[in-house]
Amino acid sequence: MESSNGVPAKPPFGPAGRGGAGEWSEGYPPGRPERNKSRANEGVPFFRSIQFKYALTYLLVVAAILLVMNTYPVLMAENMVFASKESTLRRQALVIGSTLSVSETLTREGVEQTMALLEEAQGARVLVTDALGVILYDSSTLDNRVGGSALMGEVAAALRGKDASRSEYREGAVHTRAAVPIMYHGMTLGSVYLYEHDTEQAEVLRSILSNLRYISIVICAAALVLVVLLSKTLTRNTVRLLSAIRHVREGEYNHRVESLGRDEMAQLADEFNQLTDRIQTTEEARRRFVSDASHELKTPLASIRLLTDSILQNDSVDMATVREFVSDIGEEAERLTRISEHLLALTRLDAGAGRTPEPVELGAVAEKVAHLLTPVAQRADVELRCTLEPACALLATEDDIYQVAFNLMENAIKYNLPGGRVDVSVSRRGDRVVLTVTDTGLGIPEDDLPKIFDRFYRVDKARSRAAGGTGLGLSIARDTARLHGGNIAAGPNPAGRGTRFEAEFPALREGDGM
Repeated sequence: MESSNGVPAKPPFGPAGRGGAGEWSEGYPPGRPERNKSRANEGVPFFRSIQFKYALTYLLVVAAILLVMNTYPVLMAENMVFASKESTLRRQALVIGSTLSVSETLTREGVEQTMALLEEAQGARVLVTDALGVILYDSSTLDNRVGGSALMGEVAAALRGKDASRSEYREGAVHTRAAVPIMYHGMTLGSVYLYEHDTEQAEVLRSILSNLRYISIVICAAALVLVVLLSKTLTRNTVRLLSAIRHVREGEYNHRVESLGRDEMAQLADEFNQLTDRIQTTEEARRRFVSDASHELKTPLASIRLLTDSILQNDSVDMATVREFVSDIGEEAERLTRISEHLLALTRLDAGAGRTPEPVELGAVAEKVAHLLTPVAQRADVELRCTLEPACALLATEDDIYQVAFNLMENAIKYNLPGGRVDVSVSRRGDRVVLTVTDTGLGIPEDDLPKIFDRFYRVDKARSRAAGGTGLGLSIARDTARLHGGNIAAGPNPAGRGTRFEAEFPALREGDGM
């Protein structure tokens, strides 16, 4: 389209429609790089998994219990049998020894006669020796050792005047030995030695051991099944959480974990779901922000390109038109500068970067901003009035508070009506200091109030662009206020038409000074 003098018409400035010439599309492709999809299905080898470690731990505990169960009862039973057998044999040996200790000497014939009269030690082999350990009597009919030497440790102990006994389990029988000295007026005349081979008690021990073995096998089988079930149950939430983390790692921020139970793993699943909710919200905000920022930057760039093309491709453009186009290019460049500065300010706020806070008098800052904006208000035919209370200090940086006050007061002037008024007040409410900016402009629709602090949001896009707005000022002001523990709220003007903004901050307390 050309103008009446044959010069290409200037491209329209203002809110260009989405999808127009030079505009970026509304959607913003995230362009996530390709990832190795096989990693999403990667697994931990079973022998290195938590399930295996749980199972191995339980099996070791069960094995230890079974080991104790198969040793301690058997040992206790053996000790009881051994103690009973040794006690019985020692008692019998003492009876025989006391019977033989009626004379000063022991003879083979005397011992045989005495033993023929005794019924003790039935079932046990009895040996009687003299003081030198020579066997005077042996009840065995198969291996009679009368006349030989009794080379047994128990006999040697008995000849030294001590009772001795010993038991052992071998070859399917309980072997018990006991020996006592034969004393006469303090002298050792000889010894009585008893030996018993008991298969009945051995059978009892074998039965106990066999029963314990069968019980252990049953317990092992049951424990193995329970260990598998328990290890799977305990690691189920862990496996689900690990799978969910892999999904989120691949960009599926809407993936959630079903929490089962009320234990720590269920709480961990709930925390994970809350974390992914926040990540998803942040990612959506990031995409929206990048899309909006790209769109805002693209519009002035497209206008500058069209203007420069119009100048370069038309040799018949007069100097006045060139100057007009160059002036428009300068305005678009200034707009790009403002957008870039605001984006950098938001980046610093998001990163939490800031200077060291110091006591700042809110009224003094508001007065300085009002003095600077008075010429702007006069050109817009807007009356600027200030009501500033003293002693309204806060702990912040003067530049940050200046930024908040400037954005609120400048917006109140720019979006006001000719003949309108802007009222600025600074007051203290308890432990808060409040900056209130009220205008008599067109106001903000109620549906738009919750969104005006969103980045790049504009209520009236055409008027905002014409006024040089970027849609970032209120967002920067709110984030700056929150950085210092404050907040900004917006609402209709209680006195009538217009809007009211209130920025509140924690008041300076005693001892907060630097």
